[in-house]
Amino acid sequence: MMYNKPANIVWQPMKVTKEDRRRLNGHGSCVLWFTGLSGSGKSTLATEVEKELYQRGVRTYVLDGDNIRHGLNRDLGFGKDDRKENIRRIGEVAKLFVDAGIVTLTAFISPYREDRDMVRALFKEGEFIEIYVRCSLEECERRDPKGLYQKARRGEIRDFTGISAPYEEPANPELVVDTERETVEESVGKVLDFLSLKGLL
Repeated sequence: MMYNKPANIVWQPMKVTKEDRRRLNGHGSCVLWFTGLSGSGKSTLATEVEKELYQRGVRTYVLDGDNIRHGLNRDLGFGKDDRKENIRRIGEVAKLFVDAGIVTLTAFISPYREDRDMVRALFKEGEFIEIYVRCSLEECERRDPKGLYQKARRGEIRDFTGISAPYEEPANPELVVDTERETVEESVGKVLDFLSLKGLL
């Protein structure tokens, strides 16, 4: 989908800035972009990290793949072009949340590197944190919490990542969590430690 912005549309500066909101909140803002196969644990991690941040007084919001497709992206399918548009829209929404001073957590397969790089380019240095939720296809299929892999194997779901569509692992993610070998608590701890190290908490 190509969109040509009309010449009369101009970004409107606000009197309250992102830096003002961060000072008010007492913490930084960024997007934690969890990417990985279906069943790897992205949503579980995002919600657990959010819970821990909330308990520390950090303002947060989770943008979850399924939830977004209920409304904002309900018009999109799962072919490559629609997946790209899905991620583009989420990137733009996440950028607004980060501007609002919120630590934003996203849980999307986002299988293509070029799409994730497109989103990264929307943010300033240090605001986009790509977290690769690593888990083997075999383990994801074993878990199969929604029964999607079984349906994909039977041909009931087309363009299913890992089966009939590719997943391109991140080349240089800020953080890797291995949910096949780490407990949820260990993975959450790695994310929180990273945020603390970067001075975002």
